[in-house]
Amino acid sequence: MTYLIALCDDETAELDKTEELLSAYEKNHPEQDFMIECFESAEELLYMVEERNYAPDLIFMDIFMPGQDGTSVSLGIDAAKRLRDMGNKAKLCFLTTSREYALEAFDVDAAQYLLKPVAKDRITAVLDRFLEETEENRKKYILLKIEGRIVKVAAKDIVYCEAQGKTQRMYLAGGSEHLLRMTLRELYEMLSGYQEFVRVGVSYIINLEYIVSLTTQETLLDNGQKIYLPRGTYRCLREQYFAYYCPNG
Repeated sequence: MTYLIALCDDETAELDKTEELLSAYEKNHPEQDFMIECFESAEELLYMVEERNYAPDLIFMDIFMPGQDGTSVSLGIDAAKRLRDMGNKAKLCFLTTSREYALEAFDVDAAQYLLKPVAKDRITAVLDRFLEETEENRKKYILLKIEGRIVKVAAKDIVYCEAQGKTQRMYLAGGSEHLLRMTLRELYEMLSGYQEFVRVGVSYIINLEYIVSLTTQETLLDNGQKIYLPRGTYRCLREQYFAYYCPNG
């Protein structure tokens, strides 16, 4: 499994040390894949989350980082509050030299509060717990490369996908869209583990959860979108639709 992990600390040496510990853990757990991004300020991390749709699964963040005036303040707590206000649900682990803000850390739903210097066994314990708690939930998402960025998309939010030449357009609940540079076959392979997705002809992948009605010529989705069915696809789609909602016949 692939996990996006953000490290945020104004001290480069601390970033390097934490990254080394994570890499050592990853080496001993080859079934896991960590994509680690390092940030030297809370502002840099917040920008990536808010403006570039960066969605890490786990964040290791220092509490004391200098503000714009160079003084040391609890920017980690402030940044965590802003992340939660944005709706970000990443697991948070604070790294610090003081216990002063331990209670406030739990106010932002921090998963762990570790004192520096952080020992290998403490990081290992955090990662073991994180992986155990998120393994099942993680299966509900797919990772897509969009315009050079890795974007996490919830499978339940995908309404349908349509082939457009050599690209695929993915339509999401809420009206947003993603243009993907991959084949429909490659995309379907990513979604085939979810029983709600079916391939319709050579042009569509449809989420059965969003189908409101179905005729021999078209299917109506709950967002009002009509998809005209390619010739010869109705019977198969109908069977898949009933099998999904009436598995016992």
